[in-house]
Amino acid sequence: MEDWKEYKYTELASLIGGGTPKTTEASYWNGNIPWLSVKDFCGNSKYVYKTEKHITELGLRKSSTKLLHRGDIIISARGTVGEIAMLPYDMAFNQSCFGIRANVNVINNHYLYYLTKTKVRELQNSSHGSVFDTITKDTFENINCYIPNINEQIKIAAILSSFDDKIELNRRINGNLEQQAQALFKAWFVDFEPFKDGKFVDSELGRIPEGWKVGRFNNIIESTLSGDWGKERQEGNYIKKVFCLRGADIPDVKTGNKGYMPIRFILEKNFATKALTAGNLVIEISGGSPTQSTGRICRISHELLTKYNNSIVCTNFCKAIRPMVGYSSFMYYMWEKLYNEGVMFSYENGTTGIKNLDINGLTQKEPIIIPPIEVALNFEKYVDIYYNKIQKNGIESELLSHLRDTLLPRLMSGELNVNTITE
Repeated sequence: MEDWKEYKYTELASLIGGGTPKTTEASYWNGNIPWLSVKDFCGNSKYVYKTEKHITELGLRKSSTKLLHRGDIIISARGTVGEIAMLPYDMAFNQSCFGIRANVNVINNHYLYYLTKTKVRELQNSSHGSVFDTITKDTFENINCYIPNINEQIKIAAILSSFDDKIELNRRINGNLEQQAQALFKAWFVDFEPFKDGKFVDSELGRIPEGWKVGRFNNIIESTLSGDWGKERQEGNYIKKVFCLRGADIPDVKTGNKGYMPIRFILEKNFATKALTAGNLVIEISGGSPTQSTGRICRISHELLTKYNNSIVCTNFCKAIRPMVGYSSFMYYMWEKLYNEGVMFSYENGTTGIKNLDINGLTQKEPIIIPPIEVALNFEKYVDIYYNKIQKNGIESELLSHLRDTLLPRLMSGELNVNTITE
């Protein structure tokens, strides 16, 4: 490390503040410029590709928001401090984040991204605020960094980026696979393409193949499993160690990962009736937002259950469902279809700001088309090809993420000589 040099973080990069166009001015919104807020960050993904909101050129000019460019970095600075991403194209952003632009004469922008990731804990420890944790530009002034020459920076960044690139490729593949699975569902159960040569009959949901029926989710549910939260540590009879699946973990579980499921300890006697098994569906029944309803769903896979040492239960803010044999995949994609159509909004209640899903009302009242068991089983056979591939890609991505995070501090500190890896 003899050729490594010490810099203040602010010598390596410029910090750019964001802002929000006036929300009551319609001409500032729904334009072509992505406008990024903390909620748009993609968890462990290196890049953030889309934003919930967009602004116009006028909104950009008439507000304190700034336009970040491709390759710039963004970090959350208020509330959840330290979420970090690199931009694949130009985006504006709000005041809860800082844009970070590399001083390219001193540091490679990809290297700066990984360097910043190693400094997140320092930034979090230096945050302050009576209501929300906050970091300021002054916070970065107190961060010191040792970095190698540009050529070595590029080598280090290339190694770490190779993991993130593969993770991103898996993410895109999984997105395509999910689209194909949903397209297959639509072809079979909306357009009835494989059954068009057969007889059709009238129903309350329109014409359906003969032998099918209109029913409710309850008609294909074998049983429901209640959630549990248990204790943070072993206490008395709370000795059964489990992962507890929350609503926030559902997006990760859908791709074969456990996300940040906490370890809890529950009563042994409760485990038999609450443990999740392959094919179970877990539904978020509390939470949501004005633009996102409750009712997010994931399907428990055999791969997920066998990958980890602990069993899994869901939290009390979710509901686990065991569909009838053969109907797990059908129910999962039918539920996803209704969720994407916004149907769950009409089954929400709650007056305290937290929305709750009336899952009993939904499963008892919402009409759905139900195919014969042989059709459902045949669909499951085909769609599980996509589903299982998604799960395997997700598991691979989690492994790659672990390897990257293991190498990251060693490479960025000089403990591991990059030349011994690349030669």
